[in-house]
Amino acid sequence: MENQDLLNQFQQKIDADIKIEPKDWMPDKYRQTLIRQISQHAHSEIIGMQPEGNWLTRAPSLRSKKILMAKIQDEAGHGLYLYCAAETLGVKREQFLQWLHEGKAKYSSVFNYPTLSWADMGAIGWLVDGAAIVNQVSLQGTSYGPYSRAMVKICMEESFHQRQGFEIMAQLAAGTAEQKEMAQDAINRWWWPSIMMFGPHDSESAHSNQSLKWRIKRESNDALRQRFIDKTIEQGHHLGLTFPDPKLHLNKETQHYDYSPINWDEFWNVVKGNGPGNKRRIRHHIKAHDDGKWVREAAKAYAEKINVKKKSA
Repeated sequence: MENQDLLNQFQQKIDADIKIEPKDWMPDKYRQTLIRQISQHAHSEIIGMQPEGNWLTRAPSLRSKKILMAKIQDEAGHGLYLYCAAETLGVKREQFLQWLHEGKAKYSSVFNYPTLSWADMGAIGWLVDGAAIVNQVSLQGTSYGPYSRAMVKICMEESFHQRQGFEIMAQLAAGTAEQKEMAQDAINRWWWPSIMMFGPHDSESAHSNQSLKWRIKRESNDALRQRFIDKTIEQGHHLGLTFPDPKLHLNKETQHYDYSPINWDEFWNVVKGNGPGNKRRIRHHIKAHDDGKWVREAAKAYAEKINVKKKSA
């Protein structure tokens, strides 16, 4: 009965939109769901630096290189905010990274696709970051305080990333026939992975209903996906580019865009580790982590030395 009373009080706080803080009582399943979701979000930000880092030395101008470098730096910061938020749930960062390296933790499947041209930097910014913004704006209202507060800053920076991507696509679309073709090719390859980012349909999601009840998520996968599609199609029309979906059209009754069935076989294949870049992404991250071990050890030793001096002073 005592446990049921705690559950009832917990749900009352959720329903009243009172944030849950690290020292508050929470159900184990709530804690575990947050550990999984926040760490997956953090991993996605860090792994997502790799396909963009591929183009740092080949950006077409100094300005574009500076912007791309700033974006990658932002994503490192986003990962830091999110790892810090996840650590408030009682799991150390080393454990999160170990789970990632062992394949026990996931990150967004979209980052396992290759970046073949400079136009991909535009498509990622416009489509992938655009999809992320739709999801993350909703997460600003998530019920867990540290996660909610991290999302406020992240969303402000993600809006810059989306505008940067749209600018690249606009420049290419208004350029030569070859440049416009490059932009169209990038859309053809990134459109479906970007709308898969919202996850499976609500009826097929194992966590969706409970996450909505606890307001870890504020909106369903399908509602967020539809909002992204409706907004992005209009932007694409402005650019004069098309989307690789012959069934895409505005439904006059619902005033939403209808679209073809999503290839969930491809989605789950990538999630399970069989995408075009899964193994390469993890190998790269493990190598970078191992190569940076001496930096972490030096920083830890310096901090310990400073603490000793403070105690002896």
